[in-house]
Amino acid sequence: MTVNANPVSAGEALEVLRAGWAAQAAGGLRASWMLHGRPGIGKTQVVQQLAREIGATLFDLRLTTIEPQDLRGLPYFDHDTRKTVWYRPEDLPDDPARPSILFLDELTAASPYLQPTVYGLLQERRVGRHVLPDTVMIVAAGNMVEDGAVAHDMGTALSDRLIHLLMRAQADDWLTRYAGPRGLHPAVTAFVRARPDLLDTTEDSLRRGDTIACTPRAWERVSDILHAVPTRRLRAPMIAGTLGTAVAAEFAVVADDVAASVDIEGLLAAAPGARAALFPASLHGLNAAVFGLVGRADSHHAGTVADVIAAIRHLDRARPDMAALPLGELCALGFEMLLARALAEGFEDEIARSAGYAAYAAERRAAGLD
Repeated sequence: MTVNANPVSAGEALEVLRAGWAAQAAGGLRASWMLHGRPGIGKTQVVQQLAREIGATLFDLRLTTIEPQDLRGLPYFDHDTRKTVWYRPEDLPDDPARPSILFLDELTAASPYLQPTVYGLLQERRVGRHVLPDTVMIVAAGNMVEDGAVAHDMGTALSDRLIHLLMRAQADDWLTRYAGPRGLHPAVTAFVRARPDLLDTTEDSLRRGDTIACTPRAWERVSDILHAVPTRRLRAPMIAGTLGTAVAAEFAVVADDVAASVDIEGLLAAAPGARAALFPASLHGLNAAVFGLVGRADSHHAGTVADVIAAIRHLDRARPDMAALPLGELCALGFEMLLARALAEGFEDEIARSAGYAAYAAERRAAGLD
């Protein structure tokens, strides 16, 4: 069956769930949510991020690994009341004083025998006599049959109990809301910005019969490989085994360029007058520098990072060879991501006090852009 819902990016899905939680906390909405999407698109990360933002305890249940009794609990005989009583499983939240998210992952791959137990959780918010507190938000997730994953079509009795969000990979959203703020390796962010069509190749890989596909999760793994394995010769088979040989070969060209030309620590340590000479001359390298600078930002380095990013918009004055590059666009992108990270982590005052950001903001106001 087709999920006939409007596609949303991972960032948009997070916004919707954030609004859903606010509405539930205010007493205006009590619903269960379903994230549909291809493997590796970031469904789990969206739920984890929401839990961090609202200060919730995350109860993560992988439904492919449990049986109905794991949710229902186990019975024992109460001789005094002559009744069977059920022990509630510890995996269900029960603290009414603390926000919690009950995450029912791999719902579409779960055994059909488990579904009747899940029905009560999704609709009545209870299993047996155990009722979930009002401080619990229920979010489910799963792949679809057409994604090539282990999945079953969702019956109407189950689908009618959910608000459905159909997630799709969107490169700009992933770069600015996830990869940049998380500090993924600048070679990864530079490559995906140049080749957004390769962020998620699941559909093409299925059509060709390939085992390996690019996904947001795969690119995050490549970033981990680049950070953790110092030897290029050893990294190469790992990256090919994550992205596939064709994409890995194309990525290697960009990674080599970034490794040779991008020096984030050098840019941060250099005197203002010496920075222009340290910027890479290629678009790949400059993209990588922007993302690397944002990834390096924290409460101690935020002002310096802002000054370095602000210098990008006028690089062509000292470097005529860079006149054809989109310097203003890259500077604006850098500040967009930097401010988003600063607001999320609480160091926006350091950005506001930097001379570079003040000059950049004044130029935008003079041009009527703010």
